[in-house]
Amino acid sequence: MPLTSPLRLARAAAFTAVCLGLGVLAHLFSGGEVTPGALALGLPAVFAAALPLSGGERTLRAILPLLAALQAALHVLFALSSPSTVDVATGHLLAGHAHAGPGLGMLIAHGWAVVLTSLWLARGEAALWALLRRLAVRLARIAADPAPPVFAPLASPHPDEPLVPRSVAPRHSVTRRGPPRLLRPSV
Repeated sequence: MPLTSPLRLARAAAFTAVCLGLGVLAHLFSGGEVTPGALALGLPAVFAAALPLSGGERTLRAILPLLAALQAALHVLFALSSPSTVDVATGHLLAGHAHAGPGLGMLIAHGWAVVLTSLWLARGEAALWALLRRLAVRLARIAADPAPPVFAPLASPHPDEPLVPRSVAPRHSVTRRGPPRLLRPSV
């Protein structure tokens, strides 16, 4: 399947949206800032990393390491692009984003987010490919027998008997119900 097929592009775009959205929300939730420049760098980078893997069904074994690596790269990108000062001697951020260093809480939060999101994406992949397999089977059946079935009207068991006209009202209904008819005076 070529890299520009609509299905591959859509799958890579969905992965990019989930990965970048998770990174941005987690970064903002932890008190960091995300600059438009960081988004402009992160979006094509994540898309470029996801596109080669969008050719076939991805399992949790493929999604989890890719998402973890991209989340770490996005975290570093967002931390370095936030408006803060860096102490050149120690390499630590002095102001702005307080969670730029790999603290235990940050690692646990990223780990849980990556695992849960990977499980969610793997289930979505499995559902998509199950749907595509069912669709392929259905299309193969249609291609094998392209003529739709022709339904002929049922033949009468006694073709020589005349059809008996039936009244419009069903046999089981009572047609005398309702208000009485007005009597017309005879002239």
